[in-house]
Amino acid sequence: MSTTAATQRPTVSLITPDPGADEERRRGLRRMRTVAVGLLALAAVVYVATLGRDGAWGFVNAGAEASMVGAIADWFAVTALFKHPLGLPIPHTALVPKRKDELGKGLEEFVGENFLQEDIIRERVAAATISARVGDWLAEPANARRVVDEASDVAAIALGKVRDDHIVDLVTQALVPRFREEPIAPLLGTTLMEVLRDDLHHGVVDLAVDEMHRWLVENPETFSSVLEERAPWWTPPRLNEAVTSRMHVQALAWLEDIRDDPHHRAREALDSMLGQLATDLLHDRETQERAESFKERLLEHPQVAATAVSLWKAMRSALLASIEDREGAVRQRLLAELDLFSERLRQDAPLRERLDRTAADLTVFMVERYGAEVTTVITSTIERWDGKEAARRIELHVGKDLQFIRINGTIVGGLVGVLIHTFSVLVH
Repeated sequence: MSTTAATQRPTVSLITPDPGADEERRRGLRRMRTVAVGLLALAAVVYVATLGRDGAWGFVNAGAEASMVGAIADWFAVTALFKHPLGLPIPHTALVPKRKDELGKGLEEFVGENFLQEDIIRERVAAATISARVGDWLAEPANARRVVDEASDVAAIALGKVRDDHIVDLVTQALVPRFREEPIAPLLGTTLMEVLRDDLHHGVVDLAVDEMHRWLVENPETFSSVLEERAPWWTPPRLNEAVTSRMHVQALAWLEDIRDDPHHRAREALDSMLGQLATDLLHDRETQERAESFKERLLEHPQVAATAVSLWKAMRSALLASIEDREGAVRQRLLAELDLFSERLRQDAPLRERLDRTAADLTVFMVERYGAEVTTVITSTIERWDGKEAARRIELHVGKDLQFIRINGTIVGGLVGVLIHTFSVLVH
């Protein structure tokens, strides 16, 4: 980034996240500064008091002199990080305000090179034992109930956000055009072939025969009335009654034969008809065209959207009623599934390994795909900071520890001064 671009970038103030914590940091920083300055002042007093003395006092004077040098040198070094010492524009001072952008870039590269590496990520995910923790956490009934409650609340909110016009748009703009493009005859033919191959339609036939037989047994008068209405006007009533009664008996007998005989001719005829229809749907052009024509008429019917909305409303009402009932079937089922899942996580080590490996793969994928954008946030954010305020904030957080440099410099400088004076005495 060029200097011009950097200077044109707007700066933003750093908002104090916790004023109470910042005030505590300021007090700690002031205390450590007082200790460091006090040691410097003590060294200066001792130096003046022992100036020009020989013997043991000479060692004390040399130590005090070196302590002052060390204290002042380290004060300069610590102060130069955040501002110009004594306000003098000395080169290579006020490093944080001047070079915060470079520091931000270096921090970005440091994070990317040392934290967002695949081996490190996989190691940390493995060490976290996510699946085991999830299993233990879900084993607590209160936690499982919390998950179900939160999921139910989110689902209820999501269902409430879907309006009728959303369903209409979905049907008319997404589903219907897709159905128009997709030939329906091959799909119907293949599906019907599979149904016949697996004898799935026999259950439907059995259900239809049973229901027809039950209806005839329970409604003989209705059956007779329907047939008598279609009898010629000139036939005697007694003859009509006898004929309809006989037809009722024969219809019952015929349905009973179909019900009891899995190889009845009617069943075989139905199988043959359905098989021929499936073949025609797959290979006969005329049948395929009729199927496509039927599909088009169905999709063009205005009732399609209205039916979709009605179905959606019914389904939504049923779902909402079950979700909002804290003891309803949906929530109880979710609790049972979570309990089973928790038990599996705690007992099935291979499952935990697979899930942890999947979590690591997903994390690595996210880092590889978006890691650069994440670390760029560090640079872009620091570049927008005001330099002086950034220096004040950083000093507020780390300045207390940096004062130990000044304190150590004072003590170590004094010891080194004593050693140097000792060497000088021994040499002379």
